[in-house]
Amino acid sequence: MTKEEFQTIAVTIPHKPGIYKYLDAAHKIIYVGKAKNLRKRVSSYFNKISDYYKTRKLVSEIVSIEFTIVDSEQDAFLLENSLIKQHQPKYNIELKDDKTYPHIVIKNEPFPRIFLTRRKIKDGSQYLGPYTSVEQVKNLLDLLRNTLLFRTCNLNLSEAQIAKGKYKACLEYHIGNCKAPCVGLQTREDYDWQVTQAKEVLQGKMGDILKQYKQEMQTLAANLEFEKAEIMKKRIEYIKNYQSKSIIVNTRIDQVDVCSIISNEDDAFLNFMIIMQGSIVQTHSLTVRKKLEETDAEILQILVPQLREKFGSRSREVIVPIPVENVQDILFTVPRAGDRKKLLELSLQNATHFYQDQKRKKALMIEEATEEDNRKLLEQLQLDLHLKELPQHIECFDNSNFQGAYPVAAMVCFKNALPSNKEYRHFHIKTVEGINDFASMKEVVYRRYKRLLDEQKPLPQLIIIDGGKGQLSSAMESIDALGLRGKLAVVGLAKNVEELFYPGERDSLKLPYQSATLNLIKRIRDEVHRFGITFHRKTRSKGIVKNELQTIEGIGPKTAEQLLKHFRSVKNIRAASREEIVNLLGEVKTDKLLSGLNPDKNQTPS
Repeated sequence: MTKEEFQTIAVTIPHKPGIYKYLDAAHKIIYVGKAKNLRKRVSSYFNKISDYYKTRKLVSEIVSIEFTIVDSEQDAFLLENSLIKQHQPKYNIELKDDKTYPHIVIKNEPFPRIFLTRRKIKDGSQYLGPYTSVEQVKNLLDLLRNTLLFRTCNLNLSEAQIAKGKYKACLEYHIGNCKAPCVGLQTREDYDWQVTQAKEVLQGKMGDILKQYKQEMQTLAANLEFEKAEIMKKRIEYIKNYQSKSIIVNTRIDQVDVCSIISNEDDAFLNFMIIMQGSIVQTHSLTVRKKLEETDAEILQILVPQLREKFGSRSREVIVPIPVENVQDILFTVPRAGDRKKLLELSLQNATHFYQDQKRKKALMIEEATEEDNRKLLEQLQLDLHLKELPQHIECFDNSNFQGAYPVAAMVCFKNALPSNKEYRHFHIKTVEGINDFASMKEVVYRRYKRLLDEQKPLPQLIIIDGGKGQLSSAMESIDALGLRGKLAVVGLAKNVEELFYPGERDSLKLPYQSATLNLIKRIRDEVHRFGITFHRKTRSKGIVKNELQTIEGIGPKTAEQLLKHFRSVKNIRAASREEIVNLLGEVKTDKLLSGLNPDKNQTPS
């Protein structure tokens, strides 16, 4: 949509709060935004040329505009958030996290069990979390087990079952870890009090349970029940010890969230923390890919509500490093000093560490690429290699032999730029006599794609032959024999030089050093080398006797084993005197052995 085209519809956009949707030629929503004044905000995209490429790209794709008027900014925010979740427009940033985080579940059952789970089932149970660390969950459960006594069995403890007297108190009761509700030794009211306290503890609120235990300890001591009072004292100490590990600032800071941000041109790195009574009860760091050069304030305004929803935060205040316009019922504050400032500095340290760690991983090429990253990488590969189709399925072949022996081959498969290990294949060379890399490549390529055709399985869009022009030509003989020329792309990768050859073309393609395409091809090549070498080593370890000795006519497995047990290696056999070998094998076999080991020599060791 041009500026002139926009001017014709600008007068129809009201000066009221609401949300606007940009649609492309396919009538697909590509961006959703909110505004206090719809006409003013939408006009800003067309009335001036943006300094940012991504924003200009968005404007160039806009074909139509839709808008919805709402009563308030609060309603606009809620509607915007709902539409982004529903349509996932490509120019909107969105919190995406496919990880399955653990929860602590309080089961919906009589005398509820409390345990770790990664599955949320709609059975009426209460799920607390998610937690970003399994270790954190285990520490919390240890805290509960050492301060409150919950059953760990999976018995049906309905009143009717307990009344029947079907159960017996187990070992957990006798060692003091359970009060045996299964035999009626603990009331429902007492157990429910424990569950209530557990919920408080899991939310970081330790005050009530500490107060209760201190009162119980004093009462027991006054009644001269010192052993029970000692148990209460240990529970109090355990809670305080747990608090000492997690308390950062003044415990009078009750419910508050903290979110810090560091960003560069393409990404933003956030750290989000939930604070309860001065304790960090939840922390999470994440990377967000910018879509339209969003400012740090805009990113915080968009993502903080999503993070709060994800981790179940109910606090009204969020501490941030820069001014952010309030949304929903969230109050964004920028502390200047004091304990809140200390919390922000701690969050900023975490964000900085996370940012540096991501930079290091990127430098080492070990960061976890997103589906979008891999898609862009394959699109670049298609462009650089002039391919007709997007190479979502790539296979790479390599031959391997050891000092002219044990010819084998390997094939690795990459799908969507990631290894597909289950489709890796090893090949023992069957039809080639001696060592002939060209004929071996011809054999394995034919075997691989003959089988795929017979089984009617999908073919790759790209085949990489490691070895250069000669091996590429041999592979193409099999491709032609199967009638596959033109149906898939085949390239040869010259060893060491790392230049690509196309069938029938004289000149090679040299990709820019450290380009994303070349790095992907090298990664595939290195993987097929690794896979092939591992297989070759196994083959050699199983077949070394056959390779060196059993290929000699008249020397069988038992004789070969006898020789290796005595001389320890083929090298030692070659260096041994004829007399020593004769003493072991006799004249006839010695002649055969020495003739086989030294086919070009007429003389034998003396």
